[in-house]
Amino acid sequence: MTPDAPPGDAEADRDLSPADRERDPADRDLHPASRDPEHAGRDRDDAGRPRNARPRDALGRPLPRGAPGAERVPDDLSLPPADALALAQQLLDTGRPFHAHEVLEASWKQAPQQERDLWRGLAQVAVGLTHAQRGNSRGAVALLRRGTQRISEYSGRAPHGIDAGGIALACTELADRIAADAVADVAGADLRIRLTRG
Repeated sequence: MTPDAPPGDAEADRDLSPADRERDPADRDLHPASRDPEHAGRDRDDAGRPRNARPRDALGRPLPRGAPGAERVPDDLSLPPADALALAQQLLDTGRPFHAHEVLEASWKQAPQQERDLWRGLAQVAVGLTHAQRGNSRGAVALLRRGTQRISEYSGRAPHGIDAGGIALACTELADRIAADAVADVAGADLRIRLTRG
């Protein structure tokens, strides 16, 4: 397809596959991955960004389409930092770190530039806890350490009452225990960290 030719243009159509020629020209501007047979059927938003509408279990693992799943955090979640931290803490306290990660990731994406690494680190810690909960020692250690590295940069100066030093210490100790003893030897209560001071 020539770059300047509009969809449906005869010159542009000659480079299309027969299946693409039969499609509505307006649909040809979809994200390229949505036309790739390997990615067909993937959930995407109106801008072509991947979205996963598949149901998930309580540990965040995808389930078959149509299966009942755990309640999901909306993709477009937008909460003030205090509310996001309270919801993430509630999810961590009830053994749902994957869902806490989704809340923290939403906050990371909308945080001011000077806070983004902190929120990203918190989301990575929650993913590390998710891996631990699923029995994946290697993934747990890697994500806990990666998140801790980001969070520790904010020790003593973290906004919103976030206990960056306490989180970094707890996650470092947890990652070291998992690396030495495997995740099976870590109690579920040890996978619940406190996000804020107090």
